Amino acid sequence: MNPLTTSAFDLPDRLAPKADPALIAGDDQHFAAIAESLEESIADLSGRLDAERKAPGGKGQAALDRDLEIHRLTARLRALRRFGLDLCLGHIVGADHPEPVYIGRLGLTDSAGRRLLLDWRSPAAEPFFGATHANPMGLASRRRYRWTRGRISDYWDEVFTSDGFAGHAAALDDQSAFIASLGSNRSARMRDVLGTIQADQDAIIRAGSQGALVVDGGPGTGKTVVALHRSAYLLYSDPHVGHRRGGVLFVGPHQPYLAYVADVLPSLGEEGVQTCTLRDLVAEGATAAAETDPSVALLKSSASLVNAIEAAVRFYEEPPAKGVTVATEWTEIRLTAADWAEAFEAAEPGAPHNEAREAIWEQLLTILADNYDGDAPADLLRKSLLANKDLRATFNRAWPLLEAADLVGDLWSVPAYLRKCAPWLGPDEVRKLQRADAQAWTVSDLPLLDAARQRLGDPEQSRRKHRHDAAVAVERERMAGVIDNLIAADDDGEGLVTSLRQQDLKDVLVDEAGLPSADPDELAGPFAHVVVDEAQELTDAEWQMLLLRCPSRSFTIVGDRAQARHGFTESWQERLQRIGLRRISLASLSINYRTPEEVMAEAEPVIRAVLPDANVPTSIRSSGLPVVHGAASDLGSILDTWLATHAEGIACVIGAAGTGAFRGSSRVRSLTPELSKGLEFDLVVLVDPEEFGEGIEGAVDRYVAMTRATQQLVILTTS
Repeated sequence: MNPLTTSAFDLPDRLAPKADPALIAGDDQHFAAIAESLEESIADLSGRLDAERKAPGGKGQAALDRDLEIHRLTARLRALRRFGLDLCLGHIVGADHPEPVYIGRLGLTDSAGRRLLLDWRSPAAEPFFGATHANPMGLASRRRYRWTRGRISDYWDEVFTSDGFAGHAAALDDQSAFIASLGSNRSARMRDVLGTIQADQDAIIRAGSQGALVVDGGPGTGKTVVALHRSAYLLYSDPHVGHRRGGVLFVGPHQPYLAYVADVLPSLGEEGVQTCTLRDLVAEGATAAAETDPSVALLKSSASLVNAIEAAVRFYEEPPAKGVTVATEWTEIRLTAADWAEAFEAAEPGAPHNEAREAIWEQLLTILADNYDGDAPADLLRKSLLANKDLRATFNRAWPLLEAADLVGDLWSVPAYLRKCAPWLGPDEVRKLQRADAQAWTVSDLPLLDAARQRLGDPEQSRRKHRHDAAVAVERERMAGVIDNLIAADDDGEGLVTSLRQQDLKDVLVDEAGLPSADPDELAGPFAHVVVDEAQELTDAEWQMLLLRCPSRSFTIVGDRAQARHGFTESWQERLQRIGLRRISLASLSINYRTPEEVMAEAEPVIRAVLPDANVPTSIRSSGLPVVHGAASDLGSILDTWLATHAEGIACVIGAAGTGAFRGSSRVRSLTPELSKGLEFDLVVLVDPEEFGEGIEGAVDRYVAMTRATQQLVILTTS
């Protein structure tokens, strides 16, 4: 970009008083410095990135460091090019420091070292979000900007001192930056709200990462906003959470939700957060069906059944009770039951079953060599044992390679195996869990498959290691030949070239970059912190999937007990202590920033009918549009009229079986109540809401669907 040559302000005529140079000249001067610094920074980053890419890759840690630096430079360059001047959110002026401090999505310093933008996550930026008239946090004033296509289309000043109004009178519009944003049209992606984060939300975003923080709040309270911003904040500011410590995993309820929020984290200056749904944690999740029998789903929702995976694996880790005789070309060697037991103890505590095989195999070879009393050379004896197919087959039976799908499938097809692994189950429960197609996976199976895969490890690990070792041996042999040729070419056989005979230098010459390896599972963890949105829906079994990935037990848990489709009668503390969390703190959000009063007046009785103590938040705004009731046959005309009168915005039709697009318009969605959770739309049309279901599940689905509306709600029924 070019340094700023015109004003950054493009205010409409109706805001002419705000264009007074006395109000904006200082900002324009600062924006010119930002524009110049951005141009220099982009040029510098581009040059450094080009140099890094052209530099030799190196090996080991050097290669890793180079890749990390390229990733860092690329992310920074992408962020600067993404925003330009609108990196700036606003500025604050201290009561004792009249020089404005400008707050940005990223920090920015000019070539002379002057701070032009303070990163929004830094402690010094906290008053920009947290100051209130009750607690001004040392501020005299605060200014927030609204950016439209790279220019400022409006701005708002708040004054916290009694003598500061004179210099801000034309721009005073207390809270309007926020209120105006609430009424703006929605789009297919979550809109940017960083500049209007409220004090109650900011306090939660900046809370420490130790233990589990529960963020409880009803519809429209900004739970998702808090969850996303907290992810970016912790990665930047918390030494226990940064990328080198494991980073952050963000878990959302479904794929439409993840698509909706996909732009938020990059807009906050953070691209390193892993995002997923629970289905994404397990390969079978992509095609898993819903569990059709509620009683089976209830049995599989228990953490106890997930814990039974340990017993299921240990069944295959019992050493043989009888000894065997191993034949070699010289003699037979006895391997007793005690020898087997000793070999099995070679597995490191906590080592995955499949990955422990090599240690046990090596210990078996050592024991056999120790038991051999002949005079065959040790290397020839080892080679003979390695080539012994009967020994390998016996070992494979004693400690077999196991697949997670086979292990869990056996539980659902071999009643005796399930009874052994889960002895607390009654005969009827064991029978209920059996099925004809053992591997017809359901969503309820995913926690067990995940636990099995984590406990077993990669069944290909052993095979890959053998292929890798063989390839390394071939490379070493080839390098040895190259070295011998170099030495033979040396006239006197002395000098530096002879140092190539050293084994460590031979190893260095082996290029392992092209040798067999596995792509890492980026969702396997461990993560330093896990953020869970719509957490009220997780079963005890599903919680185990996340606990496995977060040994630190550092969680941000975001949800609303009143939006739990299957009920949530306990407190958050009771639920989370039961699944294994101990240090639990609770933060509550009670202000509904999204849903108009008109909609909440109709939605509140729906949820209170089944949950009288539901945490129904208080709406702070009115749309002036009443809830409309009509016939389902009017759906087409209602949408046509809305599209014709609204050039922008998104509508959603929510019905019991709604999916995909609707009426060929990209601005109309069609979803089920469950898939609408976490989303928001200008217009929401409910079709036959009584068909959503009965009891708590039906009431919750209706309540969730109704509260997706930011402007108007229409309820249609089939007569």
